[in-house]
Amino acid sequence: MGTRNPDGSAGDANYGAIGRDYSKYRQPEPRIAALINQALGPARTVLNVGAGAGSYEPWDREVVAIEPSESMRAQRPSRLPAAINAMAEKLPFPGSHFDASMATFTVHQWADLSAGLKELRRVTRGPVLILTCDPRRVQDFWLNAYAPEVLATEARRYPSLESMGALLGGSIAVIPVPIPLNCKDGFNEGYYGRPEMLLDEGARLACSAWSFVDKSLAEKYTDHLRREIREGAWDAKYGELRKQPEFDGSLRLIIGRP
Repeated sequence: MGTRNPDGSAGDANYGAIGRDYSKYRQPEPRIAALINQALGPARTVLNVGAGAGSYEPWDREVVAIEPSESMRAQRPSRLPAAINAMAEKLPFPGSHFDASMATFTVHQWADLSAGLKELRRVTRGPVLILTCDPRRVQDFWLNAYAPEVLATEARRYPSLESMGALLGGSIAVIPVPIPLNCKDGFNEGYYGRPEMLLDEGARLACSAWSFVDKSLAEKYTDHLRREIREGAWDAKYGELRKQPEFDGSLRLIIGRP
């Protein structure tokens, strides 16, 4: 069930190739972490699936992390438990084993979404948390004017909120997640008021959608953005975002309760 890339990562993006500096750019944003921690409630045991380098794992709970990519497992800081090499679609735990489970910025990477979410629900007694993006909102972001194929790819990869809710079953809440201006987590919308960051190749590669665009096209997109920033055109259109404390983008937290 599911497929593996050479480094073990599952799905359509090869994190062995694009994720070497992932943890440099994708640090946990404290305000997003606080929202996740609140949603976990009193849970003591938590499963983190598609755990990557460990962003958003709570430090004050018993966490078991699942991560198939060798390069991502290697970037986990020593303060966190080592991640288990496994995939969402076949979790090596008995039913109702965890108080809660979480999956952040990962469901769009799973080879079999239905199997993965059903597995999360199977092994979890309480809430299942999914931090993801609403594909209907992805292309509303200003980056679409510069890198349309990047955001079109991103929108195609993210599953609909309705489909995930149906697969989880039970009671579903979908919470909009405000993105702060100096967001430490470098996903595309995290740079809404700092466009210069998307001129950094490492920052772009830490957002997997860029890896699906031909390199020459990505360079064309980046040159366009660089030119508009230099000439002041970006600021003429979007400059108010540089002072806007929060951005209401596509980021959503799904909370599924049995």
